Order: sequence, then C-alpha cells, then structure tokens
Amino acid sequence: MAPSLMNEPAEKILLVDDDQVFTRVMKRALSRLGFEIYTAQTAKEALALTQETFFDRAILDLKLELTSGLQLIAELKAVQADLRIVVLTGYSSVSTAVEAIKLGAVNYLCKPAPVSEILAAFDNTQGNSSASLMEVRPSVDRVEWEHIQRVLLENQNNISATARALGMHRRTLQRKLQKRPAKQ
Repeated sequence: MAPSLMNEPAEKILLVDDDQVFTRVMKRALSRLGFEIYTAQTAKEALALTQETFFDRAILDLKLELTSGLQLIAELKAVQADLRIVVLTGYSSVSTAVEAIKLGAVNYLCKPAPVSEILAAFDNTQGNSSASLMEVRPSVDRVEWEHIQRVLLENQNNISATARALGMHRRTLQRKLQKRPAKQ
C-alpha cells in the first residue's frame, strides 16, 4: 500500500528500465501515489543507487540494453538483502519467470501491467491456487521461444554458446531473440 503522507516517510522504489518513456510514465504514476521514486537505465546505475540509498522495493525490467535483469536480481539482493523485487517484461517465458523467482524476485509480470497490479505483486507472494490453467496448448513457435530462453539461461546469456547448443547459426539465433515471443 502507498504510505500515508502525514505519518510516515514515503517508501522508496527503485525503477530499473531502459525504456525512457515507460520509466517517465511509471515514475509519475507511482509518485502520485506517495512513493519516492529513483530511476536507473542500466545495471551499473541501479547498483550505484543501492550503494547510496536504502530501497523498500524495486521494479526491474528483464531485458536491459546491456545486460539481463536476471543477473541484476542477485546483485541487488547482495547489496540489499531485504529488497522486494518485481520483474516486468515484454519478453516473458516460463523459464525466465522461474529463474527470476529462484534468484529472489517476489513476483514476475508481463508488460504492460497497470500500476495497481504491479503494487499488488509486491504483496502477493503466496501465489493464487485458484488461477485458471491454460486450456489451449502453446504454439510450436511459443515452445521454441521458451526452449531458446531456457538454453540461453543455461549458457549465462552467451549467444555463441547458446547457438552452438541449439545447433543453429549465431545470427539466426540473434534474429529469433530480436522478435517478440510467440503468443500463447
């Protein structure tokens, strides 16, 4: 919940995303709710901010320009162990969701997500046992996307090693990674 403006200091949220428009809109929306927002566009900026300021929460994009948000989760938790992190991504897959939770994120959401859903994600760490199961089987393209993501994680995001493991040309893999994931 948003802090009371009268009684307690504002909760500090670190917003890490390389999309400047998204960052500006999200910062404005969260600020209006009474949160104190700090922004970073790179992992390096985010880590520098956590050295200077204690944060209650962090909203972290999965795909940053120079690095994976997954790598940043562990680094942020090493500096601030109690930091609650929600991962946001436009490139969701089961393997990255599982890995984000294993690394210490409290939740994982697909973009676009409303501010209310993002804030609820910080508190909803127990899961929803009544969530509906997917009735439709994923497409072949979706299965391929998730497999590529899983192998990419196994190879610490090394494109060349992943391409070798998948038996495809590096440039072909890079093209596949540039595309949005296939629909469910």
